[in-house]
Amino acid sequence: MRATAFLRSAFGWLLTPVVALAASFVGAWFGTVLAQLLPNPVHGVVLTVATGAIAGFVTVHFWLARLRRSPRLQHALHVLPDGTPERVSEEAPPPAPEEKP
Repeated sequence: MRATAFLRSAFGWLLTPVVALAASFVGAWFGTVLAQLLPNPVHGVVLTVATGAIAGFVTVHFWLARLRRSPRLQHALHVLPDGTPERVSEEAPPPAPEEKP
């Protein structure tokens, strides 16, 4: 049970960087497609880096805004409203299963 809680917490903590990385990749790919139209390759590289950075920043901004407004998403990913992982309290033992009479 604790292993499952740990894996869910790790997944929730790592989801934001993975979303940002995916958005940056898509933005850089789009910038590369547009860079083919430019005559100077240096400008093409700058455009690729800029579109990747902008796409990553915008995605993280909207993802964290959604995370702050959605208690259900926070609970599912085991994160606090600011996107940091919840601390699993070691003082509180897991609930005991109910016995059937």
